Amino acid sequence: MQLFKTTSLISALLLAGLSHAAELRVLTHSSFAVAKPLLAQFEQQNGVKLNIIKAGDAGEMVNKLILTRANPIADVVYGIDNTMMGKAAAAGVLLPEPAERKPGQPQLPGATSIDYGYVTLNYDKAWFAKKQLPLPKTLDDLTRPAYKDLLVVENPATSSPGLAFLLSTISAMGETKAMAFWAKLRDNGVKVSKGWTEAYYTDFSRNGGARPIVVSYATSPAAEVFYSKEKLSTSPTANLLLPGAVFQQVEGAALVKGGQQAALARKFIAFLRSDAVQKDIPTSMWMYPVQPGIALDPVFQHAEKPAAHSTPDQQQIAANSAGWVGKWTRIVLKSGQ
Repeated sequence: MQLFKTTSLISALLLAGLSHAAELRVLTHSSFAVAKPLLAQFEQQNGVKLNIIKAGDAGEMVNKLILTRANPIADVVYGIDNTMMGKAAAAGVLLPEPAERKPGQPQLPGATSIDYGYVTLNYDKAWFAKKQLPLPKTLDDLTRPAYKDLLVVENPATSSPGLAFLLSTISAMGETKAMAFWAKLRDNGVKVSKGWTEAYYTDFSRNGGARPIVVSYATSPAAEVFYSKEKLSTSPTANLLLPGAVFQQVEGAALVKGGQQAALARKFIAFLRSDAVQKDIPTSMWMYPVQPGIALDPVFQHAEKPAAHSTPDQQQIAANSAGWVGKWTRIVLKSGQ
């Protein structure tokens, strides 16, 4: 009986400790998917309760940070990328800190880089085989009659992959030629979706839509195999790594200015760069780990890693992206003319 009382007392004290644990508010994009056992381990080791706040696309996430800067809704943010970093920095919503940097790792000035990937075009292999239509070899091919009504892209005003793809075309062609290219795409029936989920799972022909070419990620073909119920040995999709159609997206984490748990926030950022989380990221969020020496799941043989990309530097993006998106909107959506 005495042993029972002692055990019960210890259990009660542990539960009381957990109920009074500090809370760390983590703002993320909707694709955040670190394994729950890893998150639980972080909580246990640091005596903290994680409050994961998913805020939609990276663009929506940054907008929420800006709108709530007088009374921050988070202590740390993960998923901010090089398309949105300049906007966040200009708004003063992040607390700049020296980031851990190692040679050869993709960097995200103003934050700590966590992972990276490549926005590019994917195509439906079965659709092209059935139609016996040759694959486009250049971006300009997509403006030709043979490829009319075949492409779906995300709106760069509401989607980070959409913005990344627009930026890659501008980096490769220059602003004037890129905008002329987008005007031709408009005339050739390009469809614009709000975000990646709508484009990939509604409009892409692989998932029952009518468009066999979609702006997605170079890792998407590997994800198709990984999640397939049929246990596929080859991917039903593949990449179109056309010149000017590849953008290197770098995601990072940073302390939110005015946040309440700076010390725990720093520990969480270090946790995201730990070997265990870096190993988990590829098959949970389909990005590459920034830490060197992390072994990838064999399924990544289906993810062709681009040899080159067209990515403006962060300063160019920060200075020009708003104007470029405005021009794109007027040209492609014929809005505000």
